[in-house]
Amino acid sequence: MKNNASVIYNACLVIGDFLALVSAFVIAYILRVSISHRALATPVHARTYLTIFVSLLPFWILIFALLGLYNARTHENRFSELGRLFVGSFIGILFIISYSYMTVTPIFPARLVTVYGFGLAFFFVLLFRTTARGLRRELFSYGIGINNTLIVGDTPISQILMDSLANSTTSGYRVLGIVGGLRHQLKPATDYQQFPNFETAIASLGDQPLHTIIQTELYASSDRNDEILTYAQEHHVAYRFVPGNSELFVGNIEVDLFRGVPIIAVHQTALTGWGRIVKRLSDIFFGSILLVLASPLMLVIGFFIKLSDGGPVFFRQVRLTRFNQKFKVFKFRSNNLTYNGLSPEAAFQKMNRPDLIKTYRANGDFIENDPRVTPLGHFLRRTSLDELPQLFNVVRGDISLVGPRALIPEELAIYSKRHTILSVKSGLTGLAQVSGRRDISYQERRKLDLYYVQNWSWWGDIVIFVKTIWVVFFHRGIRA
Repeated sequence: MKNNASVIYNACLVIGDFLALVSAFVIAYILRVSISHRALATPVHARTYLTIFVSLLPFWILIFALLGLYNARTHENRFSELGRLFVGSFIGILFIISYSYMTVTPIFPARLVTVYGFGLAFFFVLLFRTTARGLRRELFSYGIGINNTLIVGDTPISQILMDSLANSTTSGYRVLGIVGGLRHQLKPATDYQQFPNFETAIASLGDQPLHTIIQTELYASSDRNDEILTYAQEHHVAYRFVPGNSELFVGNIEVDLFRGVPIIAVHQTALTGWGRIVKRLSDIFFGSILLVLASPLMLVIGFFIKLSDGGPVFFRQVRLTRFNQKFKVFKFRSNNLTYNGLSPEAAFQKMNRPDLIKTYRANGDFIENDPRVTPLGHFLRRTSLDELPQLFNVVRGDISLVGPRALIPEELAIYSKRHTILSVKSGLTGLAQVSGRRDISYQERRKLDLYYVQNWSWWGDIVIFVKTIWVVFFHRGIRA
């Protein structure tokens, strides 16, 4: 049975966005024309102003739709929705201005109406969507709009799904039962039933509406698989399948006909074709701007490093980037001159503290008050200022502004998925850095790098870069 809750919610978003935009520009008109007594650039009657805007706002809504603002993946991600709303509002106001210019039709009685309208449009739409999200969760708590789900398969991913869907108030899903969950002892994450087979599950559900089937296990018998899919199609139930090798079906997927046979082509990364061109152009443009802006600060830092012990200003080390290529990364030297260029093991041995090696590695390559680091170095690491010289690497093309962490060959050699990570350029910042950096383990950081490679998007790069600024200023996950 098809659940129309998401369709209704998206329809409400469209109507609410439209009304929020109308309200924003009505108030903008009132603020500048009715309340202010300053002269107007072009007298525009309120009725004419409103009529033109109401006729053009459907195109604004279309812009929101093209930006994915009516997709579940977007409006369930607050940060992504916030950024897209801002971009959509900016493009929308540019569209209105362009229409006025091309048709020589006066729309705005004064320039401030445009400014007020843009600001209020963004604020009102954001306010409406925040309220709508809260109301939707309130309805979930009463069981309204809940998506009843049946999980088919006895695999570890079944437990992961049950845990993530356990709180129906936030997830919007209710797990009615699990088929085949008898071989493993699954944690009772929610109130569910276990069934030995699909037929028993359907019979036991009775009159309870079923909206989604998630199959986590591909049976050896094709008849059993066909039975599940056929039932979903005949009863208009949403069907989702989790492949056994979940890493195979992430990233950039193409479905095509090869000699008349349907095939699925899976690329190591979604960063292919035009994406690589756009990313490189962005690196050159933004990297150059950041390098110019950071140059005075870099000169000051270099002066103090040189003044402290007379040693070299920069630390250079061989790292790995795309296609297993080696390059020398530039960083401000933060280590004492005695231990500069030495591996952690060699440095701790040299200071007769081999006991610190195990602590350092066990703590995710970190140790409190690292004796190798100078007082100035502690400050540079804590503020991430030691990373600034890597902007030279970005402009040169060694790395990107955003990407997996550039690691030394010895570190990456122990990771089995290194070839996938090295299918894109390493980055100055990345998903691991904004997700905790040293607060998460080495393996977790590499998994985040892997996720970034397989799910790259230009918008995702923007989100990571903005989050990096937040992390640097508030030092979340950064240790000296």
